[in-house]
Amino acid sequence: MTKKPSVFGGVCIVACVCVGAGMLGLPTAGAGAWMMWSTLALLATMLIMTLSGWMLLEALKHYDHRASFSTVTKDLLGKKASYFNNLMAYFVGGILLYAYITSAGLMISGVVSISNEVAAVIFVAIFSSFVLYSTKAVDKISVVLILFMVLSFVFGVFGLTFNVKPFNIFSNLSQEFRYFPYVLAMFPAALTSFGYHHTVASLRSYYKSEALAKKAILGGTLIALCLYLVWIFSVYGNLPRYQFGAVIAKGGNVDVLLASLGGAIESERVANVISIFSAAAIFSSFVGVGLGVFDFLADLCGFENNRKGRMKTWILTFFPPLVLSLFFPFGFLIAIGYAGAAATVWTCIVPALLARKSRSLPKRESDFVAPGGNKMIYLVVFYVAAVAVIHFMGVLDLLPSPGL
Repeated sequence: MTKKPSVFGGVCIVACVCVGAGMLGLPTAGAGAWMMWSTLALLATMLIMTLSGWMLLEALKHYDHRASFSTVTKDLLGKKASYFNNLMAYFVGGILLYAYITSAGLMISGVVSISNEVAAVIFVAIFSSFVLYSTKAVDKISVVLILFMVLSFVFGVFGLTFNVKPFNIFSNLSQEFRYFPYVLAMFPAALTSFGYHHTVASLRSYYKSEALAKKAILGGTLIALCLYLVWIFSVYGNLPRYQFGAVIAKGGNVDVLLASLGGAIESERVANVISIFSAAAIFSSFVGVGLGVFDFLADLCGFENNRKGRMKTWILTFFPPLVLSLFFPFGFLIAIGYAGAAATVWTCIVPALLARKSRSLPKRESDFVAPGGNKMIYLVVFYVAAVAVIHFMGVLDLLPSPGL
């Protein structure tokens, strides 16, 4: 009897993909809304993004375990929808890999006396090999990296958490409703912080079970939510709201945030541990997103699951973002802002449409159905459409400014 893969491994894959270095910007995104509204925004987004992943899982149950977004979208929504979804999915996945490779190259070259370019090549060679080998290898390295992230996060935030001043968080409870308009800025940041959908088809293929994949998705998003809440609680509890004015004025730069926290705990130690956490987050997100893009392209291009086929898929997955990183190391700063808006298409809208369409198909052996019926499908579409509008309002500087 073949032993089922561990659900914990899948949980770690999802959590690793969600929890990237971008979480360090959440306190600044929610500074206007502060703790209560930021918590509600993160919780609501976590529930919606978990549901949308389950909706994609529901649509996938009608297909072979090697099938991914491309096959399902083309079959259920047509060629035009498939082309558009494929473009959005590859654009977002490629931009994320591009960003992770560039950031990792800079981090490694700062520790070892080699150029950014050589460091980037070494990083891709080592960490993409886990994806090339198998999903099980990604499972194992994800467990190691998520544990490393949690430990570094705990030690990095430990001093902050036990230094929290309740007055900083609860001093203006009577003013909470006045802060509500500023929560809009939190939603786009929250949505991109739960973008694990590249891995849904990979998890289903790995487990050969929608039920186990569902548990892995929920466990992963819950871990991400808990880490986000502890982080913003620790920051807001140590840094009074009015002091975020300087951080926002510098574009939410993490270095400025860490410097502002210097009065609460020795700044250099916090910076060092947060840097370690950021490295683990980037490395883990790289292998998680890489796995999703790898399986997506294997299905899209029809490559065989053998050594030759996997090498072709590896080249298509990792070579383009590596080349971009080597020749245009900071171009992703412009593109990544639009990647968040593009992500709304394939993380929520398309999975919701796929689930709705798949419910008219004959029942299969698996009886997995995302909860909430069609009402939840409409809710997911409405929610993500609203977040996309908010994102572009932010780009055009039309969102309420807290004036800290």
